[in-house]
Amino acid sequence: MALIVHKYGGTSMGSTERIKNVARRVAKWHDAGYQVIVVPSAMSGETNRLIGMAKEISPQPDPRELDMLASTGEQVSVALLAMALHSVGKEAVSYAGWQVAIKTDSAFTKARIQSIDDTKVKADLDAGRVVIITGFQGVDDGGNIATLGRGGSDTSAVAIAVAMKAQECLIYTDVDGVYTTDPRVVSDARRLNTVTFEEMLEMASLGSKVLQIRSVEFAGNYRMPTRVLSSLTDPMIPLEVEVNSGTLISFEEDTHMEQAAITGIAFNRDEAKITVLGVPDKPGIAYQILGPVADANIEVDMIIQNQSVDGKTDFTFTVPRGDYAKAMDTLELHVKSHIGGSITGDAKVSKVSVVGVGMRSHVGIASQMFRTLSEEGINILMISTSEIKISVLIDEKYMELAVRALHKAFGLENA
Repeated sequence: MALIVHKYGGTSMGSTERIKNVARRVAKWHDAGYQVIVVPSAMSGETNRLIGMAKEISPQPDPRELDMLASTGEQVSVALLAMALHSVGKEAVSYAGWQVAIKTDSAFTKARIQSIDDTKVKADLDAGRVVIITGFQGVDDGGNIATLGRGGSDTSAVAIAVAMKAQECLIYTDVDGVYTTDPRVVSDARRLNTVTFEEMLEMASLGSKVLQIRSVEFAGNYRMPTRVLSSLTDPMIPLEVEVNSGTLISFEEDTHMEQAAITGIAFNRDEAKITVLGVPDKPGIAYQILGPVADANIEVDMIIQNQSVDGKTDFTFTVPRGDYAKAMDTLELHVKSHIGGSITGDAKVSKVSVVGVGMRSHVGIASQMFRTLSEEGINILMISTSEIKISVLIDEKYMELAVRALHKAFGLENA
């Protein structure tokens, strides 16, 4: 029998009625002859509630204890879903990550999966049971519960699918697939039938919230077919319809890259720009600036170093907006006093990107993008590129205008 992994997000598990619908959908797949593993998230809002309580106790909770607390949300979900499956006549068993066991490193609140023991799960599947496993968590070598970071249930599901050699990993969420851009910004955004792992990885890294970036990396590295589809449809929709719905994240050789230069427009409001002005233009200056930022566990994205003038240069980079104040404090402490220069920043910027594997066989993408923004009177603050992506940093107030203009300029509503 073919094995399928289902992952359900917090919205899909958001009430007892929705959990009953998940059970009906899972039972339908099981009745069709599939072995099924289900990886649910905590109920919608539950993880935020738990973390909120922790921060009422302590502004900076101990990471180990925070993981012990946060992991309970998924344990509630798996138990309720097992009960719901029992109520529709299905044998089901729920496990916490440590019971499987899903082994992780000890980086609490952002752990990485190291191995998954499939023995117990295979025995249950062979006995005809539906197996339900907590997402978002595992256990380290010391027996401590460790969580994978926000959105980690997607990563758990893909990792379990890989370990168990599943046919496909189905990510059920509150949207019906991956779109050319956010439909809330562009009303005529179009759902994509397929998207490559490379494109999905770029879109996830650029702010698309459909899938967590680590799950896309995992799926791509292990070539695990992954489909994004809606859990809010009728759970008894015919299986032959459901198996072809949503968006399949596929391999580049399965797509027709000559047909479209651009697959989608991605954007990220969560950006802040920092510039260190008038620093010496000498070897090692980039490390002296960015080293302390990295040591503070702050990710850096776009980077520009200006041309040297009289032995001085300006160094500009972006960080997540939530880390902006911390980054500024770090630079004031570790950089300004050691290498001189002044520091300025702007937390009201956004990044907009065009993404598509078709860039490899089409010319003129950058010029079309820049011309479109120019015609809308939008100034570009920074530019970065990869083989299948061009990103620009712009003033936040122009972000939605830029997305709409680029979506139209590249004809994404008609493809």
